[in-house]
Amino acid sequence: MKTVARYVAGLLLLLLLAVGGLLVWGWTPDLPLDELKAQWAKPPSQFIDVQGMSVHLRDEGPRDDPTPLLLLHGTSASLHTWDGWAAALAGKHRVIRIDLPGFGLTGPFPDGNYRMAHYAGFLNALLDKLQVQQVVLAGNSLGGQIAWETALAYPQRVSRLILVDSAGFPLQSTSVPIGFRLARIPALAPLIGKILPRQMIESSVRNVYGNPQLVTPQLVDRYYQLTLREGNREALVQRFSQHDDPALNQARVSQISIPTLIIWGGQDGLIPPQHAVQFNAAIKGSQVVMFEQLGHVPQEENAPATASAVAKFLAE
Repeated sequence: MKTVARYVAGLLLLLLLAVGGLLVWGWTPDLPLDELKAQWAKPPSQFIDVQGMSVHLRDEGPRDDPTPLLLLHGTSASLHTWDGWAAALAGKHRVIRIDLPGFGLTGPFPDGNYRMAHYAGFLNALLDKLQVQQVVLAGNSLGGQIAWETALAYPQRVSRLILVDSAGFPLQSTSVPIGFRLARIPALAPLIGKILPRQMIESSVRNVYGNPQLVTPQLVDRYYQLTLREGNREALVQRFSQHDDPALNQARVSQISIPTLIIWGGQDGLIPPQHAVQFNAAIKGSQVVMFEQLGHVPQEENAPATASAVAKFLAE
């Protein structure tokens, strides 16, 4: 018995030493919001109050556009992922992009609720604040699911949908970024809010690109620094713990009847191309544009090509 007790005590000691070493190696405090704003909220950024949050957004292009384009980023991203689309499309279209609650400079929902219905209600309130009646709603990954959920919950506010490697169906991932894997483990929740090695962010970003060679140090810096906004790491853990049952979504998605463009990266391992087929089958009259060499964030990896597909869709 004494031998077993010593063995267990030894294992516990090794575990404590490992956790301690991890904390020492990866301990990363939040970055001051003012410092982040100075770097990532340069003009034309602005902040507006919505539901108790100071929401970071950029609003560009002609103000007389009756149906602006509203762009929603994915998990752990920010409005900057749409820089290329804004540059390509704002000459003819009003382009609004935001940092979703829980990400970027907007920071967490005050009530900690990250379910889809709550995000849809937030977008409805945002459009009220902007005095915009109807939009073309585009979203990537998590943003894609928020987009189609909003189209179902508030159909009068969405004239068209653009789904970019959208979430919504049961995942059939072949590759998941390490940051996402760790955030989904409840036992690690206390650590996630305290540690964030930059190498983990770099690995995660490279994982979602079709061509990892395009991931620059500057790109990694952006993802890394904005994740260190106060509350964002805890919000990520909360969001992963509040997922709805995706098995119920097939019937719901089939209720969408507005014109829909589905853009996908053929090298997406997180939400593979077969999901594009599922969305296309569920949404009557939708069209798919597949970019075979791109990954999970095709709008960022090759903005000119993907924005060209959007311009064609908007002109139809």
